[in-house]
Amino acid sequence: MNRFRRLLLSLVLVLSVTGVQAQQNFITVASTTSTEQSGLFRHLLPVFEKKTGIQVRVVALGTGQALDMARRGDADVVFVHDPAAEEKFVAEGFGLRRREVMYNDFVLVGPKSDPAKVLGSRDIVDACKKIAAAGAPFASRGDKSGTHAAELRLWKTAGVDPQGGKGSWYRETGSGMGPTLNTASAMNAYAFTDRGTWLSFRNRGDLVIVVEGDQRLFNQYGVMLVNPAKHPHVKREQGQAFVDWVVSPEGQATIASYKIGADQLFFPNAKR
Repeated sequence: MNRFRRLLLSLVLVLSVTGVQAQQNFITVASTTSTEQSGLFRHLLPVFEKKTGIQVRVVALGTGQALDMARRGDADVVFVHDPAAEEKFVAEGFGLRRREVMYNDFVLVGPKSDPAKVLGSRDIVDACKKIAAAGAPFASRGDKSGTHAAELRLWKTAGVDPQGGKGSWYRETGSGMGPTLNTASAMNAYAFTDRGTWLSFRNRGDLVIVVEGDQRLFNQYGVMLVNPAKHPHVKREQGQAFVDWVVSPEGQATIASYKIGADQLFFPNAKR
């Protein structure tokens, strides 16, 4: 009986240790709402998790918030799309080597009635000028995301201060891309969005793409391990495994295979 009890106790201890290890074998990735709301992670992560046994917990935020989360040490990896902010994050010592992963583009969407008369244009800066001049409703994320940062750069290039129209034609939602598109749809307003989220967005109402194809609409994504020297609790090995996988041939092929209908949402461009 004593031997049986010892064996039973040993089995319980083994199962307990195994359970704890399984609970700890995960990483937290701070990422953009576009990678989450476009459905990319639902396609990408099961492949990685099956290969490595490492679970990925995604916290989807605007890029600025995702980088702030990583600065606090609340994430192991960041997967975002504001190259200037990412390089600053690395230069400040919060992240290790930034790796390019994939790209797509931004588009300007708006109502079919097109009050600013920009439909079919390939000049996004001229479109910004016309929207402001017409006082046409515009829904902005206003959340310090990568998309919001790109939008603000375009207004600046156009010589427009959109804050001057705040409360009248310029509306800040302070939310992610999906909710902002919902607001634009309800208001029949223009909005600046990444193409991936637009392709997966179903509540379009009267909205259509009005401006696309301008080189200034290029949208690059990057991935970085949070620096363990800043935050020793960062899961370096598991986090690096994720970074290495998304830039590997298998990870890149998995990204390329994500489509909605015939439309490919993201285009891998990692440099080996």
